[in-house]
Amino acid sequence: MTAGEATVETTTTEQRRAALEAIAAEVRVCSRGKLAQGRTNAVPGEGHPDTEVMFVGEGPGQTEDAQGRPFVGRAGELLVRLLASIGWRRQEVFITNIVKCRPPGNRDPEPDEIAACAPYLQRQLEVLDPAVVVTLGRFSMAHFRPGERITQIHGTHASAPPATGAREALAYALFHPAAALRSPEVERQSYDDIAGLPRVLTEARTRRGGLAAVVTATTDQAISPAVPTELLAGQIEPPELGDDAPTLF
Repeated sequence: MTAGEATVETTTTEQRRAALEAIAAEVRVCSRGKLAQGRTNAVPGEGHPDTEVMFVGEGPGQTEDAQGRPFVGRAGELLVRLLASIGWRRQEVFITNIVKCRPPGNRDPEPDEIAACAPYLQRQLEVLDPAVVVTLGRFSMAHFRPGERITQIHGTHASAPPATGAREALAYALFHPAAALRSPEVERQSYDDIAGLPRVLTEARTRRGGLAAVVTATTDQAISPAVPTELLAGQIEPPELGDDAPTLF
């Protein structure tokens, strides 16, 4: 299977795990983009095959390049603390990046480099089918919420474009943990922003449940009256949810 091929729909934990590992194996030997020329290790991503939440950063750093794993440096340590602040663990989510190889000197990824890696990210999204995609930093944000600015939309969510591979997912914007390490104010804001993530997951589950009910009850493509069309279109907010945060597992 090549990077551009469609991913076969998977339904069991083992099927998803095998599909993700097949993508990772391709990434590790990929030579599609110029970033491959200077890497030590490609960094496909890692996490739980049954997760509902996928974190997407910008690109591997020096430590990630050395180990072949995402977010294992100082930014990764902060990400673990951010997750812990809402009672989640790293191994309960899936973590990857927009580009799978380290840009030289940790510079910003370039458009052709993002394009070269995009098919792998799309396939990972198709396999996992997450309810929420958490964007870390402006390049990840731009992929899922084009035309917006991270300083204006951090801590907010919107529907992810289906063309990215994220079907019926919400894209939730956070600052990159590396930016938080450089600014106490951004770090404080990051803790505030991630505190809203459990409620976004609850909303994503509610929306998906409503859509599933519509699919089940639909005849001749008519929408079930039990689910308001405005809710499906994202024009109104779902009912107010309780304060109890959803757990991933």
